[in-house]
Formats: sequence, C-alpha cells, structure tokens
Amino acid sequence: MSDTNSKITGGCSCGNVRYELKEEPMFIHCCHCHLCQQQTGSAFITHAFIEDSNLVIHSGELGSFQGPSGSGGKHTVKACNNCGAAIVSYFGPTTHLAIIKVGTFDNPSSSPPNAHIFTESMVAWIKVPNNIKCYKQFYSFQEAWPSESFSRLQKVRKIKT
Repeated sequence: MSDTNSKITGGCSCGNVRYELKEEPMFIHCCHCHLCQQQTGSAFITHAFIEDSNLVIHSGELGSFQGPSGSGGKHTVKACNNCGAAIVSYFGPTTHLAIIKVGTFDNPSSSPPNAHIFTESMVAWIKVPNNIKCYKQFYSFQEAWPSESFSRLQKVRKIKT
C-alpha cells in the first residue's frame, strides 16, 4: 500500500469532491464480478476497505444511490453530486465500513490490491501477477486478510447503528 508517511487523498473527476484517508486501508481487492463490470463499465473495480471514521470529506457533496449487490443485500453508492463519479460504497445495514473506489485516489498506483475476487467471471485478457491471491468467488475475511486488518474489521462490525 502507500507510503506510511503520506496520507491517501483523492477526489472525483470534476474536482468538487476531495477526501483524505486518515489511516491505511485495511484491505484492497479487485472485483471481477459481472455486476461490478456493469457498474463501472470496465473489466473490474478496485475497492479499499476502511472504517468510515477514517474517511474525511474535505469538499463537495456526495449524493446517495441505491444499487444492486451480488448478495442481494443493500448497496449504497455515494457519488459526487456534480459529475456522478462514485467515491464510496456501503454494503449492508450500516455505514461504518467504507469501501472506497481506488480509482478515485490521487495516486492509485500506490495502493495495489491484496487479492482478486470473482475471477471466474474475469475477462480473458486480464493477467493477475502470480504473487496476488485469487479467489473464484469471494473469500473468508479471516483467512484472506492480515490479522491486524481483520482485527480492525471486527471492531468496526461491532459498532451499533
């Protein structure tokens, strides 16, 4: 992930929304499911998991949009009210776990993925490096994530709405 001495910053395509992550993401994965392909108009999306309390919006306003999720559960996407660029998703009933769109980072190259998921629907021309974990579908958080990251995830899941 990025240099620990620098904060991750990012924003939307028109520049109205600017944000900062106060901590490093817990985990980053690329999702190759067909739903993510449809939602992005691309071959996959890269998501960074972080506690919502570590996401600071410095400027602009995010509108909320409800969309489908692979599990059939609730999926809220927050996007720039001006250009419509999706910044963050929330899955399930809470907004304590933010899933940031890595493509909105100012330097997405500084935050490579820890894993690729739903590779069973990956387009044929994508080649994942051998040192990156791949899962045909989803993974077990406890098995895939580093222990420190999994501990952070457990803490954020205990927050009551």
